[in-house]
Amino acid sequence: MTARIQVQPHARRGEAVEVRIVIQHPMETGFRYDALGRHTPRNVIHTLVCSYGGTEAFRAAMGAGIAANPFLRFFVRARESGEIECRWVDSENVAGAASAPVRVTA
Repeated sequence: MTARIQVQPHARRGEAVEVRIVIQHPMETGFRYDALGRHTPRNVIHTLVCSYGGTEAFRAAMGAGIAANPFLRFFVRARESGEIECRWVDSENVAGAASAPVRVTA
């Protein structure tokens, strides 16, 4: 799985920092059949956890109702320079991660 995370690279202390992440994933519900009539197994991202400077800042529990290639957007408050790191796990226990640095100025 590949992902793209976008975070503004610089922020002032106390400012809200927007985090946007898109994960390339089929988010297969398990209700479809392929061209040969075989059942397509369920495979969705069920857990997404994002941390900022090592502290959990955002958590999402997803299910089959989320579209393929999920896009999420949330905000964190700039405290100190550090990494925003997002990790996820899907139904097949395949994990992925993406991160981006934030530099905080006074």
